[in-house]
Amino acid sequence: MKQMKPFAGKWRIVEMEPWDQDYVDMEVPGFIRIGSDGTGQFQFGLVSRDIDGRVEQCGNAPRFEFSWSGQEENDPVCGRGWAVIENGELNGRIYLHLADDSAFRATKSA
Repeated sequence: MKQMKPFAGKWRIVEMEPWDQDYVDMEVPGFIRIGSDGTGQFQFGLVSRDIDGRVEQCGNAPRFEFSWSGQEENDPVCGRGWAVIENGELNGRIYLHLADDSAFRATKSA
């Protein structure tokens, strides 16, 4: 769990590849929350989800890899994703099973 510590906390999603910030913040300010045990949640637009992740070594850097399940406008959805910390920001990609995927950038919330 030592490797999890830099990823743990609440991160504010400030950029997503295909969607503008108005969509990302449609219901609540977009976020990803990662617990010290690798579980957590994220929400952007009309999508809210629970995540289950692990830190894996990718080259010389740790990478948080996760699966997720939840809802998009009351329809069940699931997928996977990953994130790395670069210059103090959380950068990664979220994949919706058999649908879209998006890069994201997030900053640590206070």
